Amino acid sequence: MKAVIAVISDLSTDMRVRKLALLMAGEGLDVTVVGRASSARLPGAVPGITFERIRVPFRKGPAMYMMFNILLFFRLLSGRFDICVASDLDTLVPCYVISRIFRKKLVYDSHEYFTGQFGLRERRFKHFLWKSAERKIVPGIRYMITVSESIAALYRDEYGVDPVVVRNVAPSVEHLSPHERSELGAGEDELLVVLQGSGINGGRGAEELISAIPGTTGVKLVIIGSGDIIDSLRRKALEGEARERIIFLPRMPWEEMMRYTMTCDAGLSLDTDTCLNQHCSLPNKLFDYIAAGLPVLVSSLPEVSALVNSYACGIVIDELSPEAIAKKLQHLANDRSLLLRLRQGAEKARKELNWEKERVREQELIRIVINSN
Repeated sequence: MKAVIAVISDLSTDMRVRKLALLMAGEGLDVTVVGRASSARLPGAVPGITFERIRVPFRKGPAMYMMFNILLFFRLLSGRFDICVASDLDTLVPCYVISRIFRKKLVYDSHEYFTGQFGLRERRFKHFLWKSAERKIVPGIRYMITVSESIAALYRDEYGVDPVVVRNVAPSVEHLSPHERSELGAGEDELLVVLQGSGINGGRGAEELISAIPGTTGVKLVIIGSGDIIDSLRRKALEGEARERIIFLPRMPWEEMMRYTMTCDAGLSLDTDTCLNQHCSLPNKLFDYIAAGLPVLVSSLPEVSALVNSYACGIVIDELSPEAIAKKLQHLANDRSLLLRLRQGAEKARKELNWEKERVREQELIRIVINSN
């Protein structure tokens, strides 16, 4: 039995897609993952999984989404698969249409509450198009997965569907060796903190964080990844008093990123409550930090703060101002006993929030899909 997973993101960094592909291959499926071409290298060879890239002549914007969906439609038109997985709303339309034409099984993995994204509602025509597609297709979806209970509740209330919640819990990193702190120019007496992500955009607290670092002493920041505002963040950092204490690393394969994360003292997840999607989110980076055994400094989003408080593995910031962030960072830098206690909470969270446990719900759903008529 063959399966195809469609995703518009970078295949080298999208760990959620890779975990699903590995799980499906483990269930005996011949899996092809189709994504968008980028300059990053593909994941290494994995038995049972083929990676394909669609080359799109546009890097971003409406033209990119439209062209990718058209090319994806023609890629799927062969119908040489039994199960099609649409990773998020931006691949759902061609997957849905082709699945209906060839009577194939469709799974919708909603990585976020797509139509509630920061800035999308203000772009009325774009929001109308995506929302229209969602309203047309989602109520008839038989198999659906999403990333948090809050987002699942939104889909239940709006469309009467009942998604399986599979959080973005990271796989084990015990086989990875961390980079040396000296590679980042960090001394043992400094607090080395990390902000990572492939979508470092507006509303993620990064601007406030850059402004906070000059208000601290003995704190060094590493930013790993890419996003819409990464260039402006670099310029802001270079112009500031703390430019020697802010390091930018490019987007990289997940395993390599985690080797840098593992060498840090704490992880940062500072998404602001600016839209419904972020309000309900459980960011990938939060689980990456936990997998690395790092204490966290997080914004007060409901799902995020509830998880952090339940494991006592971090500090929740109620006010995302540069002054408030600087104060909390300095507190961590000065109070090493607090940092140790939070690290103990992070170790407890790591033992419980692991992919081996989280994958069970996704595995059960895939088995139902495989055996369904």
